[in-house]
Amino acid sequence: MRDAHTPARWTRDHLDRLVEDPATTAGEIGPATPPRVLPEHDIWDSWPVQEEDGSITVVQGAELWMALSAPATGHPEERHDRARIRLFARTADQWRDLGNVFEDGTSLGSREWSGSAIHRPDGTVSVFYTAAGVRGEARPTFHQRVVEARPRLSTVDGVVRLERNVEHRVVLRPDGETYLPANDVDGGPGRIKAFRDPSWFRDPADGREYLLVAASVPWHDRFMGAVAVATSADWTLLPPLVCADGVNHEIERPHIVVHQSRYYLFFCTTRQAFHPAGSAPTGLYGFVAPTLHGPYEPLNGSGLVIQNPPTRPDQAYAWLVLPDLRVESFVNYLGSTDSRQAEPRAARARFGGTPAPTLELVLRETGTALAHKCAALGSE
Repeated sequence: MRDAHTPARWTRDHLDRLVEDPATTAGEIGPATPPRVLPEHDIWDSWPVQEEDGSITVVQGAELWMALSAPATGHPEERHDRARIRLFARTADQWRDLGNVFEDGTSLGSREWSGSAIHRPDGTVSVFYTAAGVRGEARPTFHQRVVEARPRLSTVDGVVRLERNVEHRVVLRPDGETYLPANDVDGGPGRIKAFRDPSWFRDPADGREYLLVAASVPWHDRFMGAVAVATSADWTLLPPLVCADGVNHEIERPHIVVHQSRYYLFFCTTRQAFHPAGSAPTGLYGFVAPTLHGPYEPLNGSGLVIQNPPTRPDQAYAWLVLPDLRVESFVNYLGSTDSRQAEPRAARARFGGTPAPTLELVLRETGTALAHKCAALGSE
């Protein structure tokens, strides 16, 4: 088969090469969180509406973005049980709220998790998202599948709108063999199998459309993280691009940037998801290959691209590298300890729940650096 490939393995040998390096370490955000985009809501996991060439869709001088949102109440970890996709108009660092993307009760899950969005030539927007749980369920479960909705984008009386009441269609499920079913009834962040975070990509080599998905594959009697890929020929699943080979059970938000004819595959994960837990930092990781289908090798020898500063190991998360090499994320927990297990009031006091300052990345073959720390790669 033309698209068949051998998955790259992310191994303990790679992670043993990981060293703390200023070129791959983000600076501290500051003593206080940035102002909230929405004071009464948590905002996290953002992504732009993109044109089919990868550029960001701009309407009336503003970029269109989507992000997950939930009311800022209770423990921050509970936000995943109430997540909705929200639309924003962005100019520089100003975000203008345009409301929920979908009408209440129309998406296929009990909540909506991360995805991607593509502005089509016919004026519609393909919104690929993760339907989590089942609509109407009494308590949140963790059944995950990839859904597409195609609302029409319009501007009415100067207001940008997406058609809200549209058909939602499941386009991708795990096959149950290569990719494990993501149908846990009980669980929580970091403790469930994955089939989520669809990221649309058009391969410039052949013009074909693909979806990258954060997935789980078998590993002994447990599971490990992997980057699944599917081709738009009826969204057929192909072998994974990368498997974590027992070193990590949760790879999230995979996406590809083509730069200087190389394919840079990025994903993020937390320190708690490694085996053993804490054996590598929360961060943005990546691989690079000459083609979409490989062969891939880890960036910087270990795969690490950006880590949080050791003094604030959870300060940001959900990094997304844009085609112009800007890097977006959100402010997570500002503290030196794991706030996920803290009591709700203490955890919320440390939680940002708003977009983090934008970073810039430098890429050179198999090496990376943050733009203001690029001495390791030589001068630009």
